[in-house]
Amino acid sequence: MYRLGHWGVSLLVFAPLGFTLVQAGSPELAFVAGAVMCWLAMLPDYDVRIPGISHRGPTHTLLFAALVGAVGGGGAFLLASNAGQTETTALTLGAFGFAVGALTIVAHLLGDVLTPMGIRPLWPLSSRKFTLSLWTADNTLANYGLFAVGVFAVAAAAYLSVAI
Repeated sequence: MYRLGHWGVSLLVFAPLGFTLVQAGSPELAFVAGAVMCWLAMLPDYDVRIPGISHRGPTHTLLFAALVGAVGGGGAFLLASNAGQTETTALTLGAFGFAVGALTIVAHLLGDVLTPMGIRPLWPLSSRKFTLSLWTADNTLANYGLFAVGVFAVAAAAYLSVAI
């Protein structure tokens, strides 16, 4: 997928999380989660800029999702701790950071599994390729369509979160 398609999948994956956070009384965390998920939506594709790393290789795995989650969780925990938050709050925000980081990469993987090139998400444990082969990554209609569906899902979640 291209950038718009990945943003669309990220928004689609974010919508239920955002809804839940707003319903729980944390609209600011919903905003942060949505912003981070869109900002990092293309992170796995930076592998094309790193010599020796194959495209859709290690950065397109669940291991990479866990690594990005760990960085997000550690960063959130340290920020909360240094801001004087209680240990419980810091741990909660650390878990939130982990979830958002990992979910962002998983959303990217979901977008790429739709293409014929597919992904090998279980590397290094398995080199099995997963693909739904629905359309090529450069399919304009698919990229714009996924973006539209993602925007609609977030709009629906936002409307429902204030209407309920």
